[in-house]
Amino acid sequence: MSRSTKLGPDERAAALARLKGKELDILVVGGGIVGAGCALDAVTRGLSVGILEARDWASGTSSRSSKLVHGGIRYLEQLDFRLVREALTERGLLLQRIAPHLVKPVRFLYPLKKRVTERFYVGAGMLLYDIFSYTGGRPPGVPHHRHLSKRQVKGLLPSLNTDAIVGGITYYDAQVDDALYVASLVRTASFYGAHAASRVRVEGFIKVGERVVGVQAHDLQTGERFEVRAKQVVNATGVWTDDTQRMVGERGTFKVRASKGIHLVVPRDRFQSAMGLLLRTEKSVLFVIPWGRHWLIGTTDTDWHLDKAHPAATAADIDYLLEHVNAVVRVPLTREDVEGVYAGLRPLLAGESESTSKLSREHLVGHSVPGLVVIAGGKWTTYRVMAKDAIDAAVDALDGRIPASTTDEIPLLGAEGYRAAWNKRGRIAKAFGLHTVRIEHLLNRYGTLTDELLDLIKATPELADPLPGADDYIKAEVVYAASHMGALHLEDVLARRTRISIEAWDRGVSAAPVAARLMAEVLGWDTDREEREVAYYLKRVAAERASQLEPDDESADRARLEAPDIATK
Repeated sequence: MSRSTKLGPDERAAALARLKGKELDILVVGGGIVGAGCALDAVTRGLSVGILEARDWASGTSSRSSKLVHGGIRYLEQLDFRLVREALTERGLLLQRIAPHLVKPVRFLYPLKKRVTERFYVGAGMLLYDIFSYTGGRPPGVPHHRHLSKRQVKGLLPSLNTDAIVGGITYYDAQVDDALYVASLVRTASFYGAHAASRVRVEGFIKVGERVVGVQAHDLQTGERFEVRAKQVVNATGVWTDDTQRMVGERGTFKVRASKGIHLVVPRDRFQSAMGLLLRTEKSVLFVIPWGRHWLIGTTDTDWHLDKAHPAATAADIDYLLEHVNAVVRVPLTREDVEGVYAGLRPLLAGESESTSKLSREHLVGHSVPGLVVIAGGKWTTYRVMAKDAIDAAVDALDGRIPASTTDEIPLLGAEGYRAAWNKRGRIAKAFGLHTVRIEHLLNRYGTLTDELLDLIKATPELADPLPGADDYIKAEVVYAASHMGALHLEDVLARRTRISIEAWDRGVSAAPVAARLMAEVLGWDTDREEREVAYYLKRVAAERASQLEPDDESADRARLEAPDIATK
């Protein structure tokens, strides 16, 4: 059976035709990390599967994380050993089997301020972290923690103010481009036979008696409204869970609260260090995370009750992070050092505590309405387990013997053969007349599917040119995002298939017209449409910049909403 690795406009059209034409076993609503994981889990059990997303893949929480795949070292302090062990198991799977091209080890320093007690206490936690990461007899895929003297810390982190510290402990976790991972996960599900369509909003549920038997869908690209029938519907809408549940006339068995976390992006040369940094704050923890030619600094943890699609970072949020990181660096960072800012919402299971940092990161699966499974809570790292649990609940209600989940053994597209391709990167670069660093960049984003981008360059050599104002990315990546990775709008490419919107000093303004022209050729846009896409993107950048000057959430939200959503029909 021949299967395509493409997730382009033709594949979207074919998926919509199938969704309208037959009853599915499973329909997943929500195209974030958990929804995409559910689609792959279900389709690889041999079920007929559809997945719908109202905006772009990963456009909510799943593209706005700390980009870490981690065990949650702070959960050890809360004695949540089961959650830490589960997350570390998943970290090992992602690093070594499922996505070695996308998930990479990253080293952190935990600075110590007390000579004996803190070193013993934190060291014991790090030892547990190492032990828990050996699961099923499999090595963790990252080195163990190490104790460092004050002198060693000074040598490795010259920019760190070491006056108040006595030494440190280094440990490893992993990191990922979260949005790219979700797009790859959806593509993999589509490759195995799932019918995937973004920019399709679910506007209601179809019920027969008390039972949910499908959804009312609205294709925002064409304006068409249609029904999709399914034996089981999975609600994987994250911070929108309560809103989705209300459509079915159900209060929901649990409530999801949105907690806002913001991150700053600063150039790598502003902080001299061989590794990332984990700092304790009075409320939570603060990370300084290496990110290519940049650092990510985050995060905050505050309640959010405003627009869920476009959470806004305030001037106060930015100042909070700068103040905390400046407490430990020799040369303070200023607003002028900030290249990019992004805000995301964590979907937390609401408890009785008023503090969002104490709300549960565990996930829950509910099946209180026949035909409808709800999955909520959890962490990005444990998405695969969440998806498995949700589909387990759905298949319990299906007839026949359905196989168990197999996603612990299924690599994402591009993962198979990645290490062999990496070892040949010098030869590949020479063959195509490209710099080895460029090939490394492509391999770490597309794995062995890099061949497909190199074919584009072979046919049109100028696609090897970098994008203006965003030298890390080449034109071929824009074409590929539209033809193979489900990007339907300019924002999809600049904000999620690449990270130009947070990494470039101008936030992608100079790259926008060039990228729009490249997308137009793939998606058949006329000049008017091309100009509309650029104008929308520029308004988005202006609104985000304006919101980041406002003092509080309400005024930041108003400023951010000055940019309209992409025109829908």
